[in-house]
Amino acid sequence: MTASILSTRLSRVKCRTTFPPQLRPISRFSTSPRVSGYEDTLKNLKIGAHTKVLYQGFTGRQATANAKESLDWGTNIVGGVKPGVEGEHLGLPVFPSVRAAKEKVNPDASAIYVPGGQTAQAIEEALENEIPLVVAVAEHVPLHDMLRIHAMLKTQSKTRLVGANCPGIISAVGKCRIGFQPLPCFSPGRIGIVAKSGTLSYETVASTTRAGLGQSLCISMGGDVLAGTTFVDALKIFEDDPDTDGIMIVGEVGGTAELDAAEWIKDYHKRNSNPKPIMALLGGLEAPPGRVMGHAGAWAAPGEPDAKAKYQALEKAGVTLVSHPEKFGAGMKALLGARRYRSNFSTLPKSASQQRGFHTMRRFKNPVNSRSFQGQRCSLYIKQHQAFEKLEKYTIKTQEKPAGPEDFNLSITVDRTSLSPCITVSSVSASRGPSLRIPFNYERPEFFNENNTIIHDIGSFLAIPKDCHGDLGIYINSLYNIFKKNEAFALETRASLSEEDGKLRVHAAHFGFDDAAFKSSDRQKEVHALRDTREEVPEEVIAETKGIIYVKLAGEGSIGTLVNGAGLAMNTVDALILKGGSPANFLDTGGKATTESVKSSFRILCSDARVKTIFVNIFGGLTRCDMIAEGIIMAFRDLDMKVPVVVRLRGTNEEKGQRMIANSGLPLHSFDSFDDAADKVISLAKGAL
Repeated sequence: MTASILSTRLSRVKCRTTFPPQLRPISRFSTSPRVSGYEDTLKNLKIGAHTKVLYQGFTGRQATANAKESLDWGTNIVGGVKPGVEGEHLGLPVFPSVRAAKEKVNPDASAIYVPGGQTAQAIEEALENEIPLVVAVAEHVPLHDMLRIHAMLKTQSKTRLVGANCPGIISAVGKCRIGFQPLPCFSPGRIGIVAKSGTLSYETVASTTRAGLGQSLCISMGGDVLAGTTFVDALKIFEDDPDTDGIMIVGEVGGTAELDAAEWIKDYHKRNSNPKPIMALLGGLEAPPGRVMGHAGAWAAPGEPDAKAKYQALEKAGVTLVSHPEKFGAGMKALLGARRYRSNFSTLPKSASQQRGFHTMRRFKNPVNSRSFQGQRCSLYIKQHQAFEKLEKYTIKTQEKPAGPEDFNLSITVDRTSLSPCITVSSVSASRGPSLRIPFNYERPEFFNENNTIIHDIGSFLAIPKDCHGDLGIYINSLYNIFKKNEAFALETRASLSEEDGKLRVHAAHFGFDDAAFKSSDRQKEVHALRDTREEVPEEVIAETKGIIYVKLAGEGSIGTLVNGAGLAMNTVDALILKGGSPANFLDTGGKATTESVKSSFRILCSDARVKTIFVNIFGGLTRCDMIAEGIIMAFRDLDMKVPVVVRLRGTNEEKGQRMIANSGLPLHSFDSFDDAADKVISLAKGAL
C-alpha cells in the first residue's frame, strides 16, 4: 500500500454523517412513546414564573443556601428530594424520591445539587420520571457516566438536560433561577445569553445590566466535554422568543459547538429580513495546543478546530465579535440602535418549510489543529510504553518507530456533536487531507467485526486490503475495550500494516483517561496510580493540591495572571496578548475564590522568575470583591512581595473591594475597567524589562 494510492483513495471517501442501523440507541425507557426525540424537549428551556422547581439533594448545605436565595428572588420552588426521607425543609416538602415528588407536586424542572460522582444517578432518576427540565451544576462528573446518560437522552422526548458543570439557566424576566448564578448581576431585559463559561457569562450579564439592556433568558452549556444543551439549542429558543431582542454567545476552545452555531446563524440570516443582532466572544484564542484550560472540555481533540477557527467562522456568519465581555453592553446597544430593532417584536414568522433541520455532523480537514501525539497535559495521560502494555494485553502488536508514509492515525475519542464516542482515522501521508469521523453507540460494542460496515468503511478509507479487515476489527475492538473499561477520553494511535507479514502494528500511542472518575467516584485507581508527578511542572502540581488550575506558558512571559474562572482566565491571556502584553501563565483560582486560594496563587506566581508584574482580574459573582481584596492585601504583606500588582475588581461589592485596595497603603494599582488595567500592567511589565 503506497502513500500515493492511499491519498487517491482518501480523496474519494465520504465521511459518515449518521449512525448505521445497528448502532441506533436502544430505548431504556418505556413510559412514553418516542415522537421525534430529544429535539422535542427544546421548549422546556423556556422557563419563567410558571416553572415549578424541584431540588435533588435539597437538604445539603449548598442546596439550602441556594434555595433560600432563589426563593427570595421569586423562584417557584415546590420542594426537594432526600432519598428515603419525608419531611419539611425551608417550609417546603421533602420527598423520599423523584417519583413521589412527581406524583405530589408534578415539577417542571429539577435542580440537581449532589456531588459529581452521584450526578448521573440523579439525572437518570429524573429521566425515568420524565421531569421536563433537568439542570446539573456539579463539576467533576465522570465522562463515561455522561456518555451513558446521553445514550439514554437520545431515546426519549420528554426530558431536556442543561449541564453538567454549569451555572444553570435563569430567566431574569420570569424571576426563575435554576442554578447558582449571582443574582445581583441580573436585571430583567431584552438580551438572551448562552455561554460555556460561568464567570465570563456573569461578566457578560453585568455588562448588559450596566448598559441598561438587561437579560431575558440566560442558558449555560457548561464547561464539560458533553453538553446536554448546545449553542444551537439556545439560538433556536432565542429566535422565536418575544422577550429577546439581541443574542450573545460566549464560547471557548474545545469541540465544534461554535461552528455549529455559525452554520445555524448563516441560515438564520438568509431566512430573516430583520434578524436579531448576535454578538460573541471566544476564550482560548491563545491557548497552547494540547492543554486542558481549566474546564474539563476546554481542549481540542484530534480533528477539532482551535478557537481561532471558531472565531473566523462566527465572523463570516455575520456575528459581531468582542475581545472582552465588558464590551458586550455598549456594543449590543449600538447594534440595536443601528438596526432600529423594535422592542417586544420577534422575527418574522416562518412557514413550516422554512424550519431548518440542522445537520450536525461535518467533515474536517485533517486535522484542523494538527498536533498528533503532542503532549496534551492532563493528570491521567500515561507514558507510551504503558499504553503499549495495555494494547499488548489484547494481543495487539506494538513496535515503536518514526512515522512513515504508509502509517495511519486512528483514535477513539468523544464526539461532542453526536454526544457519543467516535472513531477518527486519517493518513499520516495525507496530513492536509480529509479525516473520517464515525460516531458510535456507547452501549453497543459488539459491532466491531470484519463484516461490519464501519470496519469496511475504515478499511476502504485507508485502502487496507479486505483480508486484513479482521485484524482491523480486532484492533478497534481492543481500543474500545480499553476506552470503556479504563474510562478514557482519548486513545490516539499511529499504526500500519507490516510489509513482512501483513499484520497490523501500533507504532505510537497517546492515551488519556478521565481524572473525574478517580477524583469524584474513586474509580480507576490502577490507571491513576500510573501518574508520575515528578515529570510534571512543579508549580502546576503544587497548584493542583491547593485547588488551583495553573498552566505555565512557554516563552519569556513577564505578566503573572490571577483570575477566578477558567473562561475568564483564558480571555485574560487572550486580551493581554492582543494588546501587546506577554502573559507568563494561565491561573484559575476557581469560581469561588477564597482569601487562602488568592494567597496561594500569589505564592506560585512569585516563584516564577520571569514575572515582573501581576495582573489580578476578578469578577465577584459567587465571590465577593471585598473578600478578594482582603486576600490580596494579606498576601502582599505576608509574602513580602516585590513586584507591582494591578487589580481589577468588578461584580459583587466591587466598590468596597476597590476602596480596600486604594486605602491599603501598598503598591497596588486598582481599576474597574479591563482596558485601563491591562494597559497599566503591560506598561509596568515593559518598564521592568
